Amino acid sequence: MGADGRARCGWAGATADYQSYHDDEWGRPQRDEVRLFEKVCLEAFQSGLSWLTILRKREAFRAAFAGFVPERVAAFGPADVERLMADRGIVRNRAKVEAAIGNARATLELPAGLGPLLWSFAPDPATRARPRSFAEVPPTTPESTAMAAELRRRGFRFVGPTTAYALMQACGLVDDHLTGCWRAAAPATA
Repeated sequence: MGADGRARCGWAGATADYQSYHDDEWGRPQRDEVRLFEKVCLEAFQSGLSWLTILRKREAFRAAFAGFVPERVAAFGPADVERLMADRGIVRNRAKVEAAIGNARATLELPAGLGPLLWSFAPDPATRARPRSFAEVPPTTPESTAMAAELRRRGFRFVGPTTAYALMQACGLVDDHLTGCWRAAAPATA
């Protein structure tokens, strides 16, 4: 229970950053192409790290990666990679930096856009029971495994099944707010 009297998923009360992310973004349907591409990139950068680290660096990531506009990121070249590797505001992992640029290029190759591809893997909400505890939330699902495979087939990198499931949660393709959480009872529209 938060100081504001709202019950939240357990992880959301750890910091003010998590609480804001939980209340305003996590699990809410996202269809904006730029924001979806941003989430693909940030989930990849998060791999092996705390989400809080990425959340606190998000504004620096946005500045460094041209607002995550895929057309702009796809145009990055070797000098941009070196610029990003020198940027202390972001996670400086060359493989992840190069993957973000490659993923922007792969995004531009999608005939219908990133959103329709990602949302094609959203399970029917009627087939999913709301979790009562995080022990009931899987790290992967058949849908996230299929999404990861399709993204990799289309040239995306750093998009394994666990990262794909975290992306699905972050963008509202699945709603894993726990029973009793105020967001579980709130409208799902963003």
